[in-house]
Order: sequence, then C-alpha cells, then structure tokens
Amino acid sequence: MALRTICTVALRNGTDLGVNNARTFVTTAFLCRRIPTLAPLPNDEIDVKNLESLDKYRSYTRYLKQAERAKNNPTWWKTYRSYVEKTDPEHDVERVDIGLPYYRPSRLKEVRERSRVMKENKESAELERAFRLRTFRISVDRVQETWEKSSGLFHIKRLADHYGVFRDLFPMAYFLPQISLRICHGQDNSGQVHYGNRLTPTEAASAPQISFDAEEGSLWTLLLTCPDEHLLDNEAEYVHWLMGNIPGGSVQAGEELCHYLPPFPAKGTGFHRYIYVLFKQEGPINFQEDVRPSPCHSLVDRTFKTVDFYRKHQDNMTPAGLAFFQSQWDESVSNTFHNTLNMREPVFEFIRPPVYHPPQVKFPGGKPLRYLDRYRDGKEHTYGIY
Repeated sequence: MALRTICTVALRNGTDLGVNNARTFVTTAFLCRRIPTLAPLPNDEIDVKNLESLDKYRSYTRYLKQAERAKNNPTWWKTYRSYVEKTDPEHDVERVDIGLPYYRPSRLKEVRERSRVMKENKESAELERAFRLRTFRISVDRVQETWEKSSGLFHIKRLADHYGVFRDLFPMAYFLPQISLRICHGQDNSGQVHYGNRLTPTEAASAPQISFDAEEGSLWTLLLTCPDEHLLDNEAEYVHWLMGNIPGGSVQAGEELCHYLPPFPAKGTGFHRYIYVLFKQEGPINFQEDVRPSPCHSLVDRTFKTVDFYRKHQDNMTPAGLAFFQSQWDESVSNTFHNTLNMREPVFEFIRPPVYHPPQVKFPGGKPLRYLDRYRDGKEHTYGIY
C-alpha cells in the first residue's frame, strides 16, 4: 500500500481571520491510495454483506475434503515454507540412516514376556514379603541392561541430536548406536564416559579402559575426535585416538593408527565435546593412508574430518556405537600445550573496556549522593562517608 501525502499550506493575514499579525496553518490533508494485489486473495469472491447466499457444507467431511483441496492448490504468494526452501535448500531434508539395520522386536512377544514376569512376581511370596517389609532392592545393572535393550538407543540418538554430534560429524546422516560402549578413565571408575557428562582434562589424561559386546572373529574401529577444538578451521577436527582392526572386544590388541592425546580445550573457549565412535568392519582394512607418525605431537598431522574418513571406508565399515563427554580448561591443559605439543598456549579472553565517566562537574546539581565516588583516587569505595 502506497501512501501519498498532499499538504496544502495557506498563509493568511490576520485581517482575513479578524486577528492582527497572525498566521496559521490550514489543516493538512492525507490522501491514501491502495495498490491492487497481483492476484485475488483468499475469500475475495465471498460477498460479506450477503452470507446467507453461501453454500453450506452440511457435514464436517465435506468441509474437510474441500479444505484439503484448497490447501493443495498452488498459490501465487510466498509462504514461509517456500521462503525457507529458497534460502536454505537443505531445510527439512530427510537424513540418511548410515548405521546397522535395526530390527524391532515383536510387540506380541514383549507383551507376553511382560505378562509372564508380572504373573511370577504376583505369585512370589518372597517378593511380597520384601515389599511389605520395605527391604526390596532393585539392581541398577539390571535396569541399565533392560534400558539398553529396549529404548536406550533411541534415547542416545536424541541426546546426540541435542548436542549436535551427527550434525558436525556426519552431515545429513545419523545412526542408531546399537552397541553399548563402556568407557572408564582411571582405575577407580570415577571418570566414566556416558552421553554428555562432564570430565576434566586431568581425569581424561590417560587412555581409557573400553569394553563392548562383540562377536568372536569380528573387527572394529574406534575413533576419539573433537569437533570444537581446532584452532584454525571451524569445520575441521583434531583426532585424539584412532584404533583399527580391533579383534572382538579387545581394544588394546588392535592396530594403533594414532596414539592417545589427552583433551586440551583452550582457555576461555568453554566446554568442548569429545566423541567416541565405534565402527563395525566387514573385514580387515588397510589403514596405511590413515596412520599418523608415532609419537604424533603435531596438530597439523592430527587435523581430521570424520565424514571424510567414513566416506573413504564406507564400503567396509558401519558406525555402530557412540559415547561422548564434555570438558573445559584446567591446569593440565597448559602442561599439554607446553610439554606435549611444544607450543605456546592460546588464551581467549574478553578484555572489558574501562568504565567511562563523564568529566566531573564542579557544582553538580540533581546528582546522587555517591556522585563524587566516581572521581576519588584509589579503588576503594567510600559510600556514605561525607
């Protein structure tokens, strides 16, 4: 809608108005002109003044069918969906499942098994007595095992989506982590890795103990990477550990392609994600192009991209397991930069500008009582001392 303004200003003498030496402005007139639309808008053909002449739907089904036809008809105006699709072609594009095939268990078998367990519990006198005396205890390990076999992999996938793991490691793809990883840093099981918990770089200073359920004769690849740590390229990663051709569940018996490097999140950069990805191999793989020198203390050699590594070997391996933790700077990171990586430690800080005070007024009026405290010598405040 365009707005055209026409202003008419008339200067009249005071004698015309009956007032000497006076001038005034005549009322300004605003004229608005509407520009017609490119095409008819919805419901333009409806006569609002005569609503009784409209056809009645007579039933909800007829209304619903006509509404669906109107919804599917092409429109000339730009909708929010068309705007988003034009600006971001990948918006709402379905992601590809690159993981192992998932076979959902039979619902009938689950219901029958649940009914059998409930019947046995009701007939158990010992269980009834434990409940009555409030001495019944539930095994946490058994609950964990049941969760992993039922809905655990879907919960882990939701957590990975929440933390942006698939977005940064496998763009436009995802997988269901069907193999549970049990990862522990340290001997006292204090540094366990779950799905987004926090560990300090000191707790993760040494290579962890890893175990998982694997078939005899199977081969695996284990990767530890960080998508938030690279100092020069936001799209690149640093590989912290890479083991290939792992027989069964024995990680230490595998081929070490890149030795373990503890986390080194730079100071002032917040929490970083450290992600373990387990790949299942179809057979032995030649990793000569992926082997890093030992020891590998160069960040250039450790520059890595998980998606490129997977694309190179996607015909021979499939992602099957996932675990990750978060870590931020502590004192051990300085030791890693200086002694292990042999480089200066980068520090990211926000330097606050000095507080601005306007020039002092000799005779301040209407100022608060603590006005002079801004201009006193020294940093010690003397509020209320006058």
